[in-house]
Amino acid sequence: MISERDYARKVVLQGRSSVGTPVRDIMSAPVVTADSQQSIERCMAVMTDSHLRHLPVMEGGQLIGLLSIGDLVKEAIAEQADLIRQLEHYIRGH
Repeated sequence: MISERDYARKVVLQGRSSVGTPVRDIMSAPVVTADSQQSIERCMAVMTDSHLRHLPVMEGGQLIGLLSIGDLVKEAIAEQADLIRQLEHYIRGH
C-alpha cells in the first residue's frame, strides 16, 4: 500500500524522481488491515496506533473495502447520538 505520507517522505523529501522510483521502494509494508468483523472502536485504535488515515478491510483473504478515519469518526458520532436519544427517552419514561 502506498500513501501520501510514503510519497512525501520517500520521494519528495529525499529528492527522488517519481518517474524512476518503483512503488515497491516507497510503499508501506507490511500492510495493516482490518477483518470485516472488527468493531469500529478496534479499527479506530489500529488506525491511531499505526498512524493511518485509511485501513483496508479484508474478508476471506480478499480486499472488500477501504475505511477512512472520517468514516469511523462519523459512525462513532452517530452511535453516540443514538445512545443519547435512547437514554433521554428512558429518562423521560416514554
